[in-house]
Amino acid sequence: MARKDPSVKALEQLITAFMRLPFRMRLVLVSVLLVLGLGILLTYWIRSRHHERASFTPDSAGPKTVLLCHWNLENLFDDRDDRRRQPDEDYDRWFVNDPETRTWKYNRISDALVALNGGNGPDLVIGNEVESYRAAELLRDYLNAKLPAGGTPYGHVAMKELDAGRHIAPCVISRYPLSGAKLLGRRQRILEVHVTANGHDLCLIASHWTSKLSDQGNDETRGRFGYANVIYEEYRDAIRAQPGVDLLVCGDFNDSPESDPVAGHLHVSGNINSVTPGADPPRLFGLLSGKSPSVFGTHYFNGPVIYDQIAISPGLLDSIGWQYLAESVQVPTSGLIRSGSTTRRPWRFGSKSDPAINRGFSDHFPVIAMLKVAE
Repeated sequence: MARKDPSVKALEQLITAFMRLPFRMRLVLVSVLLVLGLGILLTYWIRSRHHERASFTPDSAGPKTVLLCHWNLENLFDDRDDRRRQPDEDYDRWFVNDPETRTWKYNRISDALVALNGGNGPDLVIGNEVESYRAAELLRDYLNAKLPAGGTPYGHVAMKELDAGRHIAPCVISRYPLSGAKLLGRRQRILEVHVTANGHDLCLIASHWTSKLSDQGNDETRGRFGYANVIYEEYRDAIRAQPGVDLLVCGDFNDSPESDPVAGHLHVSGNINSVTPGADPPRLFGLLSGKSPSVFGTHYFNGPVIYDQIAISPGLLDSIGWQYLAESVQVPTSGLIRSGSTTRRPWRFGSKSDPAINRGFSDHFPVIAMLKVAE
């Protein structure tokens, strides 16, 4: 007589034991198994849907759509005591000694960023008022931890720390490779870095200009004028070497698009017809030039003002390499205004002296724009 397979015998014993249980207990066990099975199926479905929502895979072939976001993050300090001088020392000690507040700040910023781009976060994040490379890395880690299953992580960070009055500077966090990071000017918060996708290069210049309150007089070689002059010189050299260069300038300019530093010295124009290869002088197209502060205001200073801006070279107006998708610029405000407020005013995070219950995100709104990269 053939021996019965041990696994079959074990299954028969399990069925026999199950049938000997009271009817109600059998019913409960069956219900539990059904719930567990449905839970597993639901989890698999959610994960597959999240995978479908992932915006792209950087290494995949074909044209790509890239969401760029610039945001002044309002004193984003890290978890290390660097013994800064005032006023940075207050934030330095505060963020080190109060991890709950630090975590709250990073969660606020990363939650707002990941909510963009259909819940996948921007593909390029340009932050301002960042204390250190460590702070940029922390923000990258918070962003990656909040991405949906299957979402493409942020694998690249670029920043050059700078002690220029205050120890805060621009940084770039990207899904695409970054290279050639360097500071422009002399003790100025101007970061240049190159972004590569599909073999196409984008020259990105991020900056944080001095404020009107700190600038003294009308010296056109210093302050905001000095920032505009340095960036424009770099742009003019780039466009002379390569007329079709894809170059994007962004930052907190602490001035309006129509101001003399922006329109006169950086040569930013809202007239797209004047931004052409070979133009003399070379111009940049301002995505927020000519826009209404009541709709596109990024900061609040005696009313909404457009201080955070993006300007592009003629190369980003054609379909070769990188391209700006027309009228895609936006200033998102959803959830970034204090609940119950009727004013277009960013919900700031504030300082240590502010009540914790009133802490928001930043005293600036982000600016986003959609770019396309050719195959």
